[in-house]
Amino acid sequence: MSETSEFFGLSARAKDYRSRLTAFMEEHVYPNEITYHQQGKSGDRWQPRPIIEELKVKAQAAGLWNLFLPESQLGAGLTNLEYAGLCEIMGRVPWAPEIFNCSAPDTGNMEVLVRYGSPQQQEQWLKPLLAGKIRSCFAMTEPAVASSDATNIEARIERQGDDYILNGRKWWTSGAGDPRCRVAIFMGQSNPLAPVHQRQSMILVPMDAPGLKIERMLTVFGYDDAPHGHAEVTFENVRVPATNLLLGEGRGFEIAQGRLGPGRIHHCMRLIGLAERALESMCRRAQSRVAFGKPIAEQGTVRADIANSRIEIDQARLLTMKAAQMMDTVGNKEARTEIAMIKVVAPNVALQVIDRAIQAHGAAGVSGDFFLADAWSSSRTLRLADGPDEVHRETIARLELRRHSAK
Repeated sequence: MSETSEFFGLSARAKDYRSRLTAFMEEHVYPNEITYHQQGKSGDRWQPRPIIEELKVKAQAAGLWNLFLPESQLGAGLTNLEYAGLCEIMGRVPWAPEIFNCSAPDTGNMEVLVRYGSPQQQEQWLKPLLAGKIRSCFAMTEPAVASSDATNIEARIERQGDDYILNGRKWWTSGAGDPRCRVAIFMGQSNPLAPVHQRQSMILVPMDAPGLKIERMLTVFGYDDAPHGHAEVTFENVRVPATNLLLGEGRGFEIAQGRLGPGRIHHCMRLIGLAERALESMCRRAQSRVAFGKPIAEQGTVRADIANSRIEIDQARLLTMKAAQMMDTVGNKEARTEIAMIKVVAPNVALQVIDRAIQAHGAAGVSGDFFLADAWSSSRTLRLADGPDEVHRETIARLELRRHSAK
C-alpha cells in the first residue's frame, strides 16, 4: 500500500503507525492464527479466547490501542484517511481488530458516545469501552420488518415518568453473545406521529436489565462467530432511566448517520485487507501446484484471475481512501455518494477475489485448513450489513440524477 499512501500524502505519524502495526501483525497475530482457532474448539466457546486477551496487553504496551476516533483526543488523533490504511492491515485477519480495541460494533458505539453521549453516559459506558474492560452491541435490525428502511422499525421507546419503557424484538445484534457485553444501543420509535425521520430515538440499555432476553444465537453460513456472535433479542417492558436517552427524542436517524459513515470506511478497508491477503494466497498456491505438467500459475485463466484481482483491489482501495479523504475535508454529507459507492464496491470485490482464491486452491479452498471459506462468509454479510447493495445503489442514482437535473 506504500504507493497509495504516497499518492494521498499521509503524514509521517500515520506511516509510523502503519509500520508498527504491520510489524505487530507479523510478530504476534499471524503466528497465532492456529492457536486462536484451536482455542475456539476447546472449552466453552462463548468465553473470550485467552490469546486475544494476551495480545491486547501487548498491543496496549506497543501504543497500538484505540486507533480510531478522528477529531477526538481519546483516540490516536488520526484522520479517517489515516486510519483507513490501518483498517486494511488489521482486516487481513478478521479477529485482529479486537486486539487493538478497534472492532465493531464497539468502535461505532464509542463514536456515538464521544459525539452524542452526556458526561454521565461517557463516564458509565465510554470509559470502560475505551479501556477494553467491557464490550457492547447495537440493537437496530428487526426480524418482522425490512430494516434496510429504518423507518419501518417497530420497536417502541415510551416515556413513563423518569424512565423509558422499551418493547421490541431485534436480531443480528452482533456482539450480544459475548459475556463481556454490558450495554446495548437500542433504536426504536419514541413518537410514531412525528415526521418520519423524527420518530426514532436511541437509548442505552444495560444487558442485565429485567425484560431483556437473548432468545438465540444466529449462524452465518453455518458459522456462529463465537464468542462474539449475532443474537436475536427480545425487549419486554424493559425499564431504563430517562437519562440513558442519547442526544434527545426523535434524533435516532441523526445519530445513525453519524455512526455509519466512519463505520463503512472501516468495514470496506478491512475487506480490502482480506482481499489482498486472498490474492497473496492465490499467487502462492498457483506457483506451488502443478497440473497437466506445469504450475497452474502458467494457466491463462489463473493468470487472468490474478490480474483482474490486482486491478479490482487497487480500484476499491483508491475509491475508499478518496471517500475517507472527503469525509476529512468536506464532511460526511458531501461524501455520501462516495460512501455509498464503496459500500457496494468493497464487499463485491472482496467476494470476487476470495472466490478466485478458493478456486485456485481447489477442494482445499472450501475446507477449514485455509482462511478462505470463513473469509468468504464474513465478506458476504457485508453486502447486507450497514445497508444492502440495493439501498446504496438507489442513493448513488438519486444523487447523480440530482446533480444533472439543472443542466
